[in-house]
Amino acid sequence: MSSGSQIIVGQVVDVAGRTITPAEVTVADGRIAAITPTVKPTSTFLLPGFVDAHVHVESSMLVPSEFARAAVVHGTVATVSDPHEIGNVLGVAGVHYMLENASHVPLKFYFGAPSCVPATTFETAGATISVAEVEQLLDDPRIVYLSEMMNFPGILFGDADCLAKVRAAHVRHKPVDGHAPGLRGADAAKYIAAGITTDHECFTKEEALDKIAAGCKISIREGSAARNFDALYTLIGEHPAMAMLCSDDKHPDELLVSHINALVRRAVAKGINVFDALQAACVNPVVHYGLNVGQLRVGDPADFIEVDSLTEFHVRRTWIDGQLVAENGKTLIPRVEPKVVNQFVATHVQPEQFAVQAIPGAKLQVIEALDGQLITNRLSLEPRAEEGVVVSDPTRDVLKLVVVNRYSKAPPAVAFIKNFGLSSGAMASSVAHDSHNVIAVGASDDDIASAVNAVMDAGGGLAAVNHVQGDHWVLPLPVAGLMATGTCAEVGHAYQELDSAVKRWGSTLRAPYMTLSFMALLVIPALKLSDKGLFDGGKFEFTPLLD
Repeated sequence: MSSGSQIIVGQVVDVAGRTITPAEVTVADGRIAAITPTVKPTSTFLLPGFVDAHVHVESSMLVPSEFARAAVVHGTVATVSDPHEIGNVLGVAGVHYMLENASHVPLKFYFGAPSCVPATTFETAGATISVAEVEQLLDDPRIVYLSEMMNFPGILFGDADCLAKVRAAHVRHKPVDGHAPGLRGADAAKYIAAGITTDHECFTKEEALDKIAAGCKISIREGSAARNFDALYTLIGEHPAMAMLCSDDKHPDELLVSHINALVRRAVAKGINVFDALQAACVNPVVHYGLNVGQLRVGDPADFIEVDSLTEFHVRRTWIDGQLVAENGKTLIPRVEPKVVNQFVATHVQPEQFAVQAIPGAKLQVIEALDGQLITNRLSLEPRAEEGVVVSDPTRDVLKLVVVNRYSKAPPAVAFIKNFGLSSGAMASSVAHDSHNVIAVGASDDDIASAVNAVMDAGGGLAAVNHVQGDHWVLPLPVAGLMATGTCAEVGHAYQELDSAVKRWGSTLRAPYMTLSFMALLVIPALKLSDKGLFDGGKFEFTPLLD
């Protein structure tokens, strides 16, 4: 036995072979050297590590190295990561930041080349990633795929740049991720036929089945805001080769508690065969993206985990390339002090800038946020007006929503939204997909302005302000206005303070800040707000606030 080798005893779960065998696993030089059946008594299970099949690390508000330190505790050994968020702020330099920071930790980050920066021409982003830059990124061996092609209308109608980016991935034999919420039937088939291989945006099973029929794999998403697991989990058993599991966007307080392991636990609890669940969580992403992640076979990289049972999936230990990286709920990965990069022009706003003049007889076009979904509804309501100005109406839960350009000084855009539930106070964030301008919602213009200015003063972050309660909370996000420099525990606890505050003020949303961050995501219908105005995601054009 070579020096540095180790033997781990457990019931070895062979996912592909669908067997469970008590065995000794010999690890040497970072690989599985041998798996030898044994008669030694053992009560724990050894299985391949979990893979998050689609995640924006930035949404955890942690830099990759800190995300890794938290995720390995839950048995995650690899992620398929789209650096689209920081790409919208810093362009290619942002992608390189993620690659560099991730290189300091053993978790296997597999990054993609962002395909849609900016996401649309109807908003102000911090950068553009051109076709030539996408090609350069795809030439980098650390970039393993083309990230989600959100501009599905561009694919359907033959946009030259969209097609060129897809072609650049194909000629380099790298897969292309999709993003087409609600797309079905012939349009879904046409989109996928252009070379799209995955989709994580399905919110009904019927939509997912249309896409599977066209040859597309489905990443079942359960994030902090968008939660589609209950609608889609039966796909794991019905189409085991076509399903993967992902978080997409996960806040730090939830990452402290669980990751992909929780989805496997839920799937098995709902009657999904354990091997099908593990195929979705451990095998399918590795096969689809061609990842160098071990499957607990002789000769593979020693990427595997030890769990207490095949029902609870409580992770006792995690190994990556033979290195023990987590044990008994504690990370063993040393902390890396993150560098700070940003692009942020801090400009203060005044409450009077949010004034909306009433129009006699006109209805107010209101965004209806839906808990657990990224899509919204469009409502047409009677506005509440005072002295000729439309104001928030907390009694009907119709609140003012604003987006303020963070890249240059410009007038704020104003709309109204239902279902945030605040009876007083305001919340603001520089995490606002996809361009990450400052977005805020509140019951009064004074509190909205204070919350926006608190984010501006921090150079990016989350804020909660309530003059009635005398509360003022800020979580700085100095890395691109998206990520903090602290640990998951530090950032998670700070986030919980803001989350608890806005829930005390009346919000019933499961993840108010995550939901807020998607209210500027123009590529998902029906109504959203960019820094340039109210946007109809179905017609893909601006629309009047009063009509």
